[in-house]
Amino acid sequence: MSTHLNAQHQNNQYLTYPEDVHAASLQANPELVGRWLKGWALARDTAPPVAAHGGWHVDVGWSEQKARYVFPGLLPGIADLAHSISEPWIFLKTCTSAAALQAMLPAHWIIQRPGYMMTLAASMPAAPDLPAGYKLDIAPAQPISTVRVLTTEDEVAASGRIVLVDGLAIYDSIETQAAHQRRGLGRVLMKQLETIAAEHGIHGGALVATPQGRALYASLGWELHSLYSTAVIQAPA
Repeated sequence: MSTHLNAQHQNNQYLTYPEDVHAASLQANPELVGRWLKGWALARDTAPPVAAHGGWHVDVGWSEQKARYVFPGLLPGIADLAHSISEPWIFLKTCTSAAALQAMLPAHWIIQRPGYMMTLAASMPAAPDLPAGYKLDIAPAQPISTVRVLTTEDEVAASGRIVLVDGLAIYDSIETQAAHQRRGLGRVLMKQLETIAAEHGIHGGALVATPQGRALYASLGWELHSLYSTAVIQAPA
């Protein structure tokens, strides 16, 4: 009984984000979602996406994410697919609100932390100078480039990568370590990634943000494209 109540709590804790109220009506562009997913798969070195059930399937191959199905909206086939899956660590991801997704799923599917698909149409503002004690480490390559902000002792303070795919820049794995936050490192990192894309003639971008990251990206000119909700069957404890 305690396991059921815990799962029920997990399923409900992500259904009340205020962003859902005004953003749930946003309709994702399927072509954009497909390009983003292609870039995500390249960045994470997984199998490429293949069309499935009106969306895409990615054979991820990780211990706690065996595969993912990604949908550009709330498609009717999601419910049938969810009922056909009993194996843990297969993720369902769709560009809709968490509440709308949960309403289609059997009770053993657990809603995860919300995401936000965001796009960039214009240039980000100029970044501040790096604070003293930090340096940039840039590894440009095709199609994946990596930028890190290091301390003078070569500790990674912030990092991220960009994948250039089908004329779009996919920003991925953007992270500033907790001990180095609120120093402008994320802004420097994002601007440097944008510079790499611009050097290849690409000026549009896409990413999926966490609730914490969304505020930073919005301050840099990124706009919300759609909600991005996730559910999974977790392995028994």
